[in-house]
Amino acid sequence: MRRLGLILLATLTLAAGAAPVRAGDVRASAPKTLSVTIYRDPQRRYGPIELTQLGGFALVTETRTVSLPAGESRLRFEGVVDGIQPASAIVTGLPGGVIEKNRDAALLSPETLVRAVIDSDVTLVRTDPKTGVVTHTPATIRSASDQGVVFQTAEGVEALSCSGLSETFQFSRVPAGLSSTPTLSALVRTDRPITTTVTLSYLANGFDWAANYVAHINPDGRTLDLIAWITLANGNGVSLPAARTQIVAGRLNRVGDDSAPDWDQPKEIARCWPRGSTSDTPVDNPIEGASPLMSSEGIEVYEVVVTAEKRQQNIQRLDVTPPPAAPMPPPPPPPEPLGDLKLYRVPEPTTVAARESKQVRMLDQPGVAFTRLCTIDLSAVSAWRGPAAIMLRTRNSVKNNLGLPLPSGEVAVFDHAGGPDLLVGEAGLHDTAVDEDVELTMGASPDVQVRQTRLSYTAEAPTLTPLTPELALALRRGETVEEVEIISARAEPTVFELRLRTYGTAHVESADQPMDKKDGRPIFRLTVPANGSVKVHYTVKE
Repeated sequence: MRRLGLILLATLTLAAGAAPVRAGDVRASAPKTLSVTIYRDPQRRYGPIELTQLGGFALVTETRTVSLPAGESRLRFEGVVDGIQPASAIVTGLPGGVIEKNRDAALLSPETLVRAVIDSDVTLVRTDPKTGVVTHTPATIRSASDQGVVFQTAEGVEALSCSGLSETFQFSRVPAGLSSTPTLSALVRTDRPITTTVTLSYLANGFDWAANYVAHINPDGRTLDLIAWITLANGNGVSLPAARTQIVAGRLNRVGDDSAPDWDQPKEIARCWPRGSTSDTPVDNPIEGASPLMSSEGIEVYEVVVTAEKRQQNIQRLDVTPPPAAPMPPPPPPPEPLGDLKLYRVPEPTTVAARESKQVRMLDQPGVAFTRLCTIDLSAVSAWRGPAAIMLRTRNSVKNNLGLPLPSGEVAVFDHAGGPDLLVGEAGLHDTAVDEDVELTMGASPDVQVRQTRLSYTAEAPTLTPLTPELALALRRGETVEEVEIISARAEPTVFELRLRTYGTAHVESADQPMDKKDGRPIFRLTVPANGSVKVHYTVKE
């Protein structure tokens, strides 16, 4: 009978309460007010947020009440965010100032607790699985690592969880240096006893935010309603309740990363064998069918309604009156300038919960005017065939019912289809300033096809450029004639844009269609007739 190796986590019991406070330590009160300003990960443009990989950070500001005796004291700010950068902490409101700051030692956890009491006396608690009898045995922990825990009793040296019994340790106190919550301490000095309100501000890692837009195209096909939500993410283990929350849009340059040390220890500290074996037969848990949900009077809440009379009886038996609609939240204020960045304020205090993400409304802009077109982006000299792309375009201006800085994010576009709106595409939006174009590429259009063909190439005589007496560089230049044909199977004319990319010294010398430039690149604005085609011929010279 062969046993399988497993990793078991020791269950640890504290007989005492919170972590002790050293002599001369003073606890600040819990935060009276909280403010958090979240900065986006500068390496992430848009896309989903991973709570375990947050590359943004936040500025946390909180006010607390402290009562200090005369002389030197160690002021403890318990419950700070565990991703705190201690060097960034600023404490204001103390008459004597701050002498030193410390991010206190490891957080209280089963792993750190076991390691902290090596060579100390503890109580080993064992439970016999057959009889249920619990025994308490004095023991001393001799070593603890991710390979296991070794302890000693009067009977000898053993490894935890290797006896076949349910085992745990019981501790009579919390060792010094362990804190139940992340703590920042500051050595302060005052010449008289005082009670005052202090402000603590610090930077903390493990935050991020993202913008998510929802665009509903109206039945007129020329306007859309744009709603934006901000996703706030906190990957730390500490919540920020009822905090005044702001976000900063734009890319902020950061130099270095003065993050707090990683106090986390390996999560698995006891290794041994399970009590079962490969010969054990698993016990099947039967699944019973759910019975109808019963009310307090024993009336079935759910029943099949067959007739109108039965339906009326059911309505009388059940209160199906919908609750009143919740009032709409206040409209978000417009963004504020923060240097070259933009500051968005969440209108209501909100809880930025630990290891969670949440969404708050950023903007609600109805009736945004837009145009729908097809487009293609091609290399000026190439051969290509495929569908055109569908694009929705508007200008971020007051005239189009926008005119607000738009942070980068994902846009989900919905269109009506004689019923509820359906998703018709998703696009990425880059940071867009006021009076910039907003272009949303929705995907391929099977009804509009594009064919690019090279018609001719004429090479000129090579030009020799001497480099050394023995070496010369030969440059061969030429002229290429290209044709791009746009074919539409639509029943209505199609607005179309052809954009070209050129490289090096190559440029479009001439064309048989009106040509313009956008962002320094050649662009042709065309109208393709219904069920028809348009050809563009142009010459590229190197």
